[in-house]
Amino acid sequence: MTTERARAGLSLAPVPGYTGSELLAVMSGRLLKDGQTVFAGVGIPLLAAILAQKTHAPGLTILFEGGVIGPFVEAGKLPPSTNEQRCTRRANMLVSITEVLLMLQRGYVDVGFMGGAQIDRFGNLNSSFIGDPNAPKIRLPGTGGGNDIASLADMIVAMKHEKRRFVEKVDFITSPGFLDGGQTRAERGLPAGGMFRVVTDLGILGFDDTSRAMTVVALHPGVSAQDIKANTGFDIPVPADVPTTEAPTPEELAILRELDPQQLYTA
Repeated sequence: MTTERARAGLSLAPVPGYTGSELLAVMSGRLLKDGQTVFAGVGIPLLAAILAQKTHAPGLTILFEGGVIGPFVEAGKLPPSTNEQRCTRRANMLVSITEVLLMLQRGYVDVGFMGGAQIDRFGNLNSSFIGDPNAPKIRLPGTGGGNDIASLADMIVAMKHEKRRFVEKVDFITSPGFLDGGQTRAERGLPAGGMFRVVTDLGILGFDDTSRAMTVVALHPGVSAQDIKANTGFDIPVPADVPTTEAPTPEELAILRELDPQQLYTA
């Protein structure tokens, strides 16, 4: 793999081990393609997008909800928010939040990075509350632009694989996946977009083309089918011939650690 770092003659010596967050960033970044426009938030989504730019997708365009198109991110100075003004310097373009949402509505955004406290078998996400809506146990941040992204673009979700997060049915649909499966998403007025992949610290998950139910696409090194099943709150099929992902390379890890030397997002 050839990158700016390799061309500059910098060391790519093996780095022992990697964190779960680094794994999420690497695997998410590999899913992005050259020439796409990606709606990315701060943290793992931004790291994944920049990693893709520096490796296999130099023509990837990053879009911030705050209105920055093609943000300039200095190594060691990752923004704490998508409204952070330091990313506007040397950015490709600055627009309003309204114009960003219009880009979504006009179909100019290919991929959106999402997150949530819960996800169900059809890829619906909950970032609103946990428990009874009339008396929730926990109140969460809510949608932000998440519903717009989930309604209009293909989605990649990066999250820790835990039974409490992967539930049979989310307590509230903040951001729609495939709703009740099958054609229900299109039938309810969302003909475009949908859940593409869910990247976890155990594997990569996709969705059946017909039922739209979650299935395992790949396992990470050292992870078994039983590990996936034991940490999922519903029955998830694991194909007998499911492949294993390639572990993060020293090059990929070096790029991430240069971007986030204090491990604010990759610890």
